[in-house]
Amino acid sequence: MSGLQAIVFDFDGVIADSEPLHLRAFQHTLADIGVTLSAEDYYGRYLGYDDVGVFVALARDRGVGLTDQQVSSLVEKKGTRIQELLRAGEVLFPGAADFIRQAAAAVPIAIASGAQRHEIEEILEATQLRSCFAVIVAAGDTPQGKPSPQPYARAFELLQQASDGLQTTRCVAIEDSRWGLESARGAGLRSVAVTNSYPAAELPGAELIVDGLNTLTISMLDELVAGPAEAGQHGSEVRA
Repeated sequence: MSGLQAIVFDFDGVIADSEPLHLRAFQHTLADIGVTLSAEDYYGRYLGYDDVGVFVALARDRGVGLTDQQVSSLVEKKGTRIQELLRAGEVLFPGAADFIRQAAAAVPIAIASGAQRHEIEEILEATQLRSCFAVIVAAGDTPQGKPSPQPYARAFELLQQASDGLQTTRCVAIEDSRWGLESARGAGLRSVAVTNSYPAAELPGAELIVDGLNTLTISMLDELVAGPAEAGQHGSEVRA
């Protein structure tokens, strides 16, 4: 590849269709403290946070006082619940496995996600995709989660340690939310959005928008990084 050097994937909403399961797990856990969470609020306000961030933000918004110990307990309970739900069935988006294998054969690939590491590892192992990824940055691996640039910056740093000469402008982040796109742009990566979770109009700053990994090709990413790195340059372009 003369252009594309690496790909960093978000996990939930890009590779795994597990957001509805996360919502159910959050709802089940929050019921213990008398807090309700609607699908509208989850997708509209909290989707971009990691688990700690969701509980902290919800507590703040609802005026509920939570200690650090209580937050840790809620995260643990939610993690147990999501594992139970994940084991129940197939959670990959259509075409995700095929594209990941094609990508790994072309360039180093990584994950930068707010999901718990054990959740990511469990799904990748079950789908025989774990060996494709050179790097995984999960919840807690950086001081701040998305929309901070730290998760993508860390993933790039780790990729760079294994592959000298990587340039951020030739590495692509694939995201499904505006928080993730903000994180990727802040780290200097090129950005592609999939419309699995939000319509194109709610994915500002993406340089390319596609319906899903089943409609994305390595040549499209190679073409993207060959052009100037201007956020939003192709943001209105949706390829099916």
